[in-house]
Amino acid sequence: MTRGIGYYVHHHGAGHLHRAREIARHLSRPVTLIGTGLGEGEACPTLTLPDDRRAAHFDGADGAGARPHALHYAPIDHEGIRERVALLTRWIAETRPALMVVDVSVEVALLARLASVPVIYVRLNGRRTDPPHLEAFRSAEALLAPYHADLDDPKMPDWVRNRTAFFPGLVSAMPQARAGAEIVVVAGKGGSTLSPERIAAAARANPELRFVVAGPVEPVALCPDNLHFLGWSDTVDARIAGAGCVVGAAGNGLVGRVLAAGVPFLCLPEDRPFDEQRIQAAQLARAGAAVVAEHWPAPGEWPALIAQAKAHAATRPSHLHDAEGPRRAAAWIDAIAARHEQGDAP
Repeated sequence: MTRGIGYYVHHHGAGHLHRAREIARHLSRPVTLIGTGLGEGEACPTLTLPDDRRAAHFDGADGAGARPHALHYAPIDHEGIRERVALLTRWIAETRPALMVVDVSVEVALLARLASVPVIYVRLNGRRTDPPHLEAFRSAEALLAPYHADLDDPKMPDWVRNRTAFFPGLVSAMPQARAGAEIVVVAGKGGSTLSPERIAAAARANPELRFVVAGPVEPVALCPDNLHFLGWSDTVDARIAGAGCVVGAAGNGLVGRVLAAGVPFLCLPEDRPFDEQRIQAAQLARAGAAVVAEHWPAPGEWPALIAQAKAHAATRPSHLHDAEGPRRAAAWIDAIAARHEQGDAP
């Protein structure tokens, strides 16, 4: 019997789950999605874990002063943590997976390794050279980066880069790109500092531009005629594909969609742990793939920035996106799983 793959999905933001779904549908062996808040209707089996962030009488502190250096998050006496560990290790013992893909959690990666399961660790961008990340990288069979090597942190140690397989294009297929004029401002599930008042001020100062805002941004009371707030919408990918320019942060999900669609991109990186977005934005700018603004543009700066973004898009390197990314990543994961299954004995 072919042994399956466990795929752990982190519950902050939407990018981890979207990536997992795209890869999972190309895997040749059974795969189980593992994580918190997984909805019904997934195309493959799921293992739902309790939330590790909330519990009665829990203040969010995890005793960092006495926390082992190999861990990022290890609260004491948290019932959800205990249940997560028990459910995951029981699942491993009962199903004997050939491999675990972890996107992302140092603790889950080390737990799987302790349970004698080889791990592929998804390595996000940023200055992830702290002891917990380095130990997770060291413990893994291999590392998967969901972006092109040209966008990687230039200060990442060589031994980490040498263990990394880079797979750009790990996003759902985008609608056919079409020439458009809308300025599509996108806010993601992972949190955003986009201000509806600032967006409205930009629209009022530039009546010749049409602004559309997608995501969790509350509309302003007095909305100018050239500004529309979509909220959560199934049409976001189509709006991106037909945008005159996309405005948003440097998260992997949005960056991947913009590169897939080939549209102009004005990138406004958000503050994230390990400078994830700022490093990725700097690499996008260095590669000529986006115009990067460190702060929200002043109302009068928009026409020039949009023009710059369009010029960059016209000469953007095509290798930063790979339409076959999910299929290639799945084939790579399948090959590693098969190698371990064939060498079943320790």
